[in-house]
Amino acid sequence: MRALITGITGQDGSYLTELLLAHGYEVHGLVRRTSTLERSRLQHLYADPDLYNRRLFLHYCDLEDTTTLRRILLRVAPDELYHFAGQSHVGLSFEIAESTVESIAMGTLRLLEILRDLAAPPRLFHAASSEVFGRPLQVPQTELTPMAPVNPYGAAKAFAAQMVRIYREKHGLFLVNGFLYNHESPRRGENFVTRKICRAAAAIHLGQQDQLTLGDTSAQRDWGDARDYVRGMWLSLRHETPGDYVFATGRLHSVQQFVEAAFAVVGLDWRQYLRRDERLLRGQEPAQLVGDASLAEQVLGWKPERDLSSLVRWMVEADLAELAKRPLRR
Repeated sequence: MRALITGITGQDGSYLTELLLAHGYEVHGLVRRTSTLERSRLQHLYADPDLYNRRLFLHYCDLEDTTTLRRILLRVAPDELYHFAGQSHVGLSFEIAESTVESIAMGTLRLLEILRDLAAPPRLFHAASSEVFGRPLQVPQTELTPMAPVNPYGAAKAFAAQMVRIYREKHGLFLVNGFLYNHESPRRGENFVTRKICRAAAAIHLGQQDQLTLGDTSAQRDWGDARDYVRGMWLSLRHETPGDYVFATGRLHSVQQFVEAAFAVVGLDWRQYLRRDERLLRGQEPAQLVGDASLAEQVLGWKPERDLSSLVRWMVEADLAELAKRPLRR
C-alpha cells in the first residue's frame, strides 16, 4: 500500500507515518519549502537510511500550487491520501483569518478538484475538527450534529467538511471526514495550551522557569491521545465504504484539571506557580464540545485506549527528558 500525507511534519502526520510504516506502507509526504528546517517530529525516520528514500519520501509542495500538487499525485499514485495540511491554531485564526481560510478551505477544495479528475483516485481522509460544531445545542455531538462554528478556523473546517460530503455524493469518491476532538502528545506545538502546561510543569521542576501564565482555566475540552486518533483515521480508510466519523473520548476535562494533573506528575503544588492573565482570554469560546464516537466504535471497531492521566504523564515526562538536556539557568 502507498499513502500520501499532506502536513506530514505535524503532530498527526508524524504519528500516522509511524503507524503506516509499521503496517508495511510506502509513505510519501508533502512539505512546504519553508518547512525544510522543521522536521523534528520526523527526524528519527528521516535519519534512518533504511527508511528515507526507500519507504519514506518527502516532496516539496504548497497546497496553493495546484500544478505541483497534481504532478505529485500522478507520480506517486497513492492508494490512500491523508489530508492534514493547513493553519491549525484556533486562537491564531482570529488574527490571520484570510490565510486560515485559504489554507484550510480552499486548499481542500483544490485537492478535491484534482481527485475528481484522476483515473484512479485514492481514498481520502480529511481531518475535520470538533470546532465546526461551535456552540452546539446537542451534547454530546455526533456526525449528524449541525455545524455552527464560532471562529475562523472552525468555519474553514466546516466548509472543507461540507465539500468533502458534496464531492463524495456527487462524484462517487471514497472520501471520509474525521471530526477530530482535541488530541495531544509530546509533539504538540508549544503554542497550544496543553503543551504549554506540560512544558511549564517540567521546566519549573527543573528550575528553568518560575511560573505558568494562563487565561481561562475553566474552559473544557474533550482531550485524547494523538496515537489513538491516527489509528482511527487509518481504520476509516480500510473500511469497505466511506463515511463520516467522530473521534473523541466522550469525556470533558477543564484546563484547570489539566494543570493539576501536569503538576502532580512532578510533585508540585500548582497553586504556587499558576498566574492568570486576562489578555490570554479567547473570544467566542466554544462550549460543551464533547464527542460521541459510538459510530466509529460500531463500524470501525475504534475506541480510545488511553485516558487523560496517562496522556498528561506521557507529555510531562517527555518534556522533562528534553529539558533536562539543557543547562540550568543561573
